[in-house]
Amino acid sequence: MREQALSEGLIDGARPAWSVLRLLGRRPWRMTIAVAAFALKEIPLWFLPVITAAIIDIVADDGEVSAVLGWLGLATVLLAQNYPNHLLYTRCFMTVVRDTGADLRNALAARLQSLSIGYHSRVSSSIVQTKVVRDVENVELMLQQVTHPLLSATMVLIGAVAMTAAAVPQFLPVYAFAVPIAIGLRAGMRRRSRARNEEFRREMEALAARVGEMASLIPVTRAHGLEQTAVTRVASGADGVRRAGLHLDMLNGHVASISWVTMQLLGVGCLVLAAVFSLTGLLPVSPGEVVLLSTYFTLLTQGLTQLLMLVPVGAKGLESVRSIAEVLQEPDLEQNAGRRPVDDVTGAIRLEAASYRYDGADADALHRIDLDLRAGTTTAFVGSSGSGKSTMLNLVLGFLRPTGGRILLDGTDMQELDLRTVRRFVSVVPQESVLFEGTIRENVAYGLRHATDERVAQALRDANAWDFVQAQPQGWDTVVGERGARLSGGQRQRLAIARALVRDPRILLLDEATSALDPESEELVKEALGRLMRGRTTLVVAHRLSTIRSADRIVVLEDGRVVEQGRHDELLEAGGRYARLHLTQSGLG
Repeated sequence: MREQALSEGLIDGARPAWSVLRLLGRRPWRMTIAVAAFALKEIPLWFLPVITAAIIDIVADDGEVSAVLGWLGLATVLLAQNYPNHLLYTRCFMTVVRDTGADLRNALAARLQSLSIGYHSRVSSSIVQTKVVRDVENVELMLQQVTHPLLSATMVLIGAVAMTAAAVPQFLPVYAFAVPIAIGLRAGMRRRSRARNEEFRREMEALAARVGEMASLIPVTRAHGLEQTAVTRVASGADGVRRAGLHLDMLNGHVASISWVTMQLLGVGCLVLAAVFSLTGLLPVSPGEVVLLSTYFTLLTQGLTQLLMLVPVGAKGLESVRSIAEVLQEPDLEQNAGRRPVDDVTGAIRLEAASYRYDGADADALHRIDLDLRAGTTTAFVGSSGSGKSTMLNLVLGFLRPTGGRILLDGTDMQELDLRTVRRFVSVVPQESVLFEGTIRENVAYGLRHATDERVAQALRDANAWDFVQAQPQGWDTVVGERGARLSGGQRQRLAIARALVRDPRILLLDEATSALDPESEELVKEALGRLMRGRTTLVVAHRLSTIRSADRIVVLEDGRVVEQGRHDELLEAGGRYARLHLTQSGLG
């Protein structure tokens, strides 16, 4: 796939300009047609000075009117062909630009789905969004705004050199001054421009992260009267963007002014030099050729000036290429390539001395866990905060790989399995269900293209969601709002259970699925969870011990170690850690 090719080395953050050329080169035929059409449409730009010079010489020599009309006919033909060729160029080149933008976004989306959960826990979702939206847009803008003047300047240079070589070849060395000067100006600003653009991008990403944080914390901010604190945090980020932007603008101002003055001086110098050659007779230059040489040099310096003015746009686009490469070249992948796909899952899970230590931590979050979870049984994990409950679920789900020991699924080490295929048989009901902006039906059947109405309806009934869904204005075609904002917490949780039921999983992970609900909603959700858990291997993390009394086994974790395990009654009789937790909660109740 095109997205896979992009993620396999086509984008190189160390060589962004080369990466852009490789992106454009992925559609060689369209680019060839676009460049050919551009060359044809630009002929008037570099050939009209020849026509102007010829007409001036005809007038100076008292020539024939018919000769002037002949040149007029040629000019008309050259100008008329610009229209169809410009449309052809626009169609081909902009198709390449838009396709490249779509490919970059698709490649970023595919790569983000392949990166580990550790990466996503480190990087703000707002920064990821900025890379997918803003940075790709910057690359598209760079291609649109820089390519046209670059091609135009190239065509003018080629035409000017060719026509001057035919008319006054002795004047060619004068052209040699302009291009090296322009290149020198560009090279002189390159390092500073890159540093300023990178600084500006980092400040923009930091601001995006703070804005995303502010949006997610608005309920907390309002509840505690911290509006001004939130505004101040965003204002601090905005000030960083302002300062970095101003530094970048001043640098761009230096580039623009120096470029314009230098090129204008070169243009005036060329005109004066051509006139001096003609007046002194050092070179046989006619009045028309003076105009020809001056016009060509003016066109050349104008093209180079325009390119130098676009240095900021190009630098911004190349910095965005580096930003995109940070994702496409990120090595922290969830490694599934080459591992064995899974066609069926029974649900037997075994942990053999399984340990996990987070990067930079001094101790294991889980230490040498030995558990045998039979297929179809329910195991609950309890313990204080930081005891390793959520880490346990992430290990079983494969979001984290054991740093010691191993985890077996149906007798096979999960390190040998393609976990993407395993997860087709797994469903997760988190503490707070995640819904997207769409209809109720779309949320329940997410990812299941061929789910029938009967299957979805039955899942909603089993999740105790059918009644409230039917009461919605458009039934299950009602849009739930961003993150399900138009529904209550209990309603969102029952839709999450319906989403799990419709998949008929063999393994079920419940992460404190009822902890944030009111008593009435909790009873409805508990009843729905009972249907969902029946006959499936279920792992439950719960703070409320009342929700796990019927579990086949309760595992008590402390500091990443199993300190007790057994059924509810057995653990109460033992009088250990679980009994103390139960007594504490009962007392609070």
